[in-house]
Amino acid sequence: MKKLFFFILYTFLLNPDTAMAQYEYDQSERAAFPWPESVTCAVSLTFDDARLSQIDKGIPLLNQYNVKATFYISPERFLERLDGWKQTVSDGHEIGNHSMSHPCTGNYAFSRYNALEDYNLDRMARELDEANRFIKNHLEIQVYSYAYPCGQKFVGRGLDVQSYVPLVAGRFLTGRGWLDESANDPWLCDFSQLMAMESDGKSFDDLKSLLDNAAAEGGWLILAGHEMDEEGRQTTLLSSIVELCEYVQDSESGIWIDTVHAIATYIRDHRDQTPEAP
Repeated sequence: MKKLFFFILYTFLLNPDTAMAQYEYDQSERAAFPWPESVTCAVSLTFDDARLSQIDKGIPLLNQYNVKATFYISPERFLERLDGWKQTVSDGHEIGNHSMSHPCTGNYAFSRYNALEDYNLDRMARELDEANRFIKNHLEIQVYSYAYPCGQKFVGRGLDVQSYVPLVAGRFLTGRGWLDESANDPWLCDFSQLMAMESDGKSFDDLKSLLDNAAAEGGWLILAGHEMDEEGRQTTLLSSIVELCEYVQDSESGIWIDTVHAIATYIRDHRDQTPEAP
């Protein structure tokens, strides 16, 4: 065993490119996903928690560019700007479910008394259903999209841990994660576990790098943020939003920007109907 270890170590040090080849994939023979004409990739802007800055600053800015985004709301802050959220729906933005009480791991101080470790699937199902009813009662819309609070998808502890992804899959077209590392592959992404990358604190150059990577792979980039303001913690910068909107709306960008529901519906319909899918 020791000899094998040193042989592997020697091989890696001698030729690290060969050792890392397992992470490379040749897409030259893979069919390109059938995005709409002139589109090379897609991007969705998403924001969590119904932060007040979204209504006060962010959504009016998006409306100036006629860019539609997805907002996963939390009830308490939502009620502070109820009329604004009604107008947001009228403006064509999407409202998604973010649970009633935002349960996360109890390792976070804010959720210590609402910890996923203390949940079971029945309790989590009530969270999802109550939030759906809340949104329907106040906005009279059907909810198609969910965002996992803190990106966490499990309830319980140890041997009793269970994924609640199936609960999301049975109630929504999509479930969005948080702090992921890649755009989504439209050929095979699991709609109930969509990957999302953080937009908070990022310059436009940072975001453009993510867009460029998605375009190179023909992927669907989902950006996730919280506040929409000029500065601050957990804030997607207004200046970055302006530059991003202008960039994707350039006729030569080849980037389709739309809500999570709109792009997921397109991918579902074309992935299922296209015979050249791998």
